[in-house]
Amino acid sequence: MGQRHDMEHRHDTGTDLAWAALAGDPVLTERIAYGGPPGLLPARLPVMDLARATVAVCALAAAELAAQRDGGALPAVRVDDGAVATAFVSERHLRIDGRAPSVFAPLSRFWRTADGWVRTHANYPHHRARLLGALGLPETAGPTEVETVVAGRTAEDVEEAVYAAGGLAVAARTPEEWVAHAQGIATARLPLLTRETLGGGTPPRPLPALSGAPALPAAGLRVLDLTRVIAGPVATRTLALLGADVLRIDAPQVPESQDAHSDTGFGKRSTTLDLGSRSGRASFEALLADAHVVVTGYRPGSLDRFGLAPEALAERRPGLVVARLSAWGEDGTWGARRGFDSLVQVATGIAAIEADADGHPGALPAQALDHGTGYLLAAAVLRSLTEQSRTGGAHLATFALARTARWLMQDLGGGPDGHAAPTGTAASPTGYDPDHYLRETDSPVGRLRHAVPPVAFVGGPANWATPPGRWGVDAPVWR
Repeated sequence: MGQRHDMEHRHDTGTDLAWAALAGDPVLTERIAYGGPPGLLPARLPVMDLARATVAVCALAAAELAAQRDGGALPAVRVDDGAVATAFVSERHLRIDGRAPSVFAPLSRFWRTADGWVRTHANYPHHRARLLGALGLPETAGPTEVETVVAGRTAEDVEEAVYAAGGLAVAARTPEEWVAHAQGIATARLPLLTRETLGGGTPPRPLPALSGAPALPAAGLRVLDLTRVIAGPVATRTLALLGADVLRIDAPQVPESQDAHSDTGFGKRSTTLDLGSRSGRASFEALLADAHVVVTGYRPGSLDRFGLAPEALAERRPGLVVARLSAWGEDGTWGARRGFDSLVQVATGIAAIEADADGHPGALPAQALDHGTGYLLAAAVLRSLTEQSRTGGAHLATFALARTARWLMQDLGGGPDGHAAPTGTAASPTGYDPDHYLRETDSPVGRLRHAVPPVAFVGGPANWATPPGRWGVDAPVWR
């Protein structure tokens, strides 16, 4: 895959930490070989370390499940930094018939306030409308009008007003301010991820019988994907890569970007269901009855009214693996708030650490909290499937982008204040050509240029099985 680089077996600290968080056997990490061009994803924080570690444990968990299913030896795992770095900015490399999709809308940016900075997120029309409404501006307003209004208010005032209106805005904080913030304190009490068993007494569920060889580790498994934007879709895109039948479900009344789906929809199908209707609930229950995995990516508690709390799902489908993702976590004052990678970077102090010489808040070289959490989430699902086939029970894994941010800043960054020495340079990395990690594929929406999968192990797939289709057009049935 991609450029040829010498691979070496070594202990990678980030990988060891992530694999331990997944409760994996530490001996298995000796099967991982690392290589690739140096100096990628340069930043003050160790972004490349996070990226490499999350992909490595995902590939190792896939190899472990493959060995569990076919009864053979654990396949060797390969981690190429070039493939990893390219995949972590896959949305920037995407081209659709030569067109580069827009990643951020004009009102999704930093704004100078009376006392600092605030960042807003308004990529979706309803979020844009709520932002403008909170600021007392008409829907026709643009950046100039927003800039004028925000400049006369404090950052936290804008944050609270926009949140109260159902929009997204976060005041820029330093790492020290976040550590003292109520949500920062709540986040600090928790590890990178949590895994637990729901209920007891459920016997091990036999994994679907494999036919043909070699079979992918997730072949025959059925995954319900109730996630949006990047982290959750990256996780389910990876499960589809590994052979799972992944069906993404969205509400028909909530808009989605086809461009975003064209990046994260590889290998999946996509449908819409109104879970508030009798027919929508009936369709979902029919799907759940044959599902092995459910992945959710909404605010904590927001799906409970549809019977989608983890405990309720496991009661109706014993032996289910559930993985849930949110921005801020289940605990704390911000548990019910919406959030995205860019906003979590701002709240936790990452933007302050990565600020430029003039003090303008910065950003990581990739939406690394999203992508990294996505690979960790996929790894947790794979590990849970392996363990469920041995010990039974329903399994739950819980993630938050804020927890991943803390892991980057403290566990990988090396200090409680979140400050770390630079891990890269601004110069072009040596020996790195992203074109070596890109492919072109025809799809229902046009010819795509896209990143190849970074998850690699002997006997594993080299590319996506199918291109992304059109969002929301598939039937709500399993293959």
